[in-house]
Amino acid sequence: MTEEQTVQLLQDLVRRQTDSGDHAAQEALQGFVADLVAASARNVRVRRSGPGEYPWTLLTAGAGDGPVLLFACHVDTVPVGEPARWSQAPFAARIADGRLYGRGSTDMKGGLAAAVAALLEADRLGRNVGLLMTADEEIGSLGAPDAAAGLAGLDLGAVIIPEATQNRIVLGHRGALWLRVTAEGLAAHGSTPERGVNAALKLADVLVRAGKELPLGADGFLGPETWNLGTFSSGTAPNIVPDAAEAVIDMRIAGEGTTLLQWWQSQPEISGVDVLLALPALRSSVDGIEALAAVEVDSSPAPYFTDGAVLAQAAPGVPVLVWGPGSPAQMHAVDEFLELTALEDASRMFRALVGRWS
Repeated sequence: MTEEQTVQLLQDLVRRQTDSGDHAAQEALQGFVADLVAASARNVRVRRSGPGEYPWTLLTAGAGDGPVLLFACHVDTVPVGEPARWSQAPFAARIADGRLYGRGSTDMKGGLAAAVAALLEADRLGRNVGLLMTADEEIGSLGAPDAAAGLAGLDLGAVIIPEATQNRIVLGHRGALWLRVTAEGLAAHGSTPERGVNAALKLADVLVRAGKELPLGADGFLGPETWNLGTFSSGTAPNIVPDAAEAVIDMRIAGEGTTLLQWWQSQPEISGVDVLLALPALRSSVDGIEALAAVEVDSSPAPYFTDGAVLAQAAPGVPVLVWGPGSPAQMHAVDEFLELTALEDASRMFRALVGRWS
């Protein structure tokens, strides 16, 4: 696949809207990629998700008699938000000033395009390389467990997650613990609040206290644990004392997150704590992988989480590395773009890696 064809592929991918939760659109994009590869490759095998599973597609090249280098890419994107805020049409995939604009260009359809180029190179050279496409990563890696199960029987040598790392290998990231915490109160007329119990104020007290008391830890490589109030909802009308309140908390964790969960559960104002997402931290290494010796390794972790947290659990001991084109600053941004030089560099580096893989 030439550089021009890789750019054209990225344009085709960006023009297909694949919001998280839209499984039909994500499955269609996976099918589009599989058909494109099948039309160009000599011997690529295809494995697809079964009924009732989150859509996933696995493409594998090579003779299958050695360890497989796997590229794992999610195909969903976050929503555009308010289109009027964009100066470029979000799905036009317009190229200007050396940049390709559009939702998903950096996160992570650019990485997918470069991985497709690598897979076709593997087919040409007869290398054992795979491409796994997953769904709904952006809303908690929901499709990764089904996709990971689809890897059964595959001898994995290494996994590359082509998220935006400015084309440097990143060896891990923090995990994620998302909680829904609720408080209960007593409804009353807004003119006599003393007759009720305001659930919103109860929950607000806990949130203020969390900023001072939440037992956040730190890790020498992954950095400090953090928490964020993502959503808060309460009340039905201005003149009613709210009898229920709910908040969703996003915590990025270096450990198991048990003490953080217990802190929320122990607060007297809290009536319920539900775990919405629990992804472990990812830590990996390039030790012993000679094919990666020439690639720059970043000393910092990725700020975001990836499907790698799930895939690493499914393949214990297999290096899972985050490495792809683009800047993390462009992920989820208005006027998201990918520098074409970054795409070209990723495609070249991935194809070179395939050439060294044995």
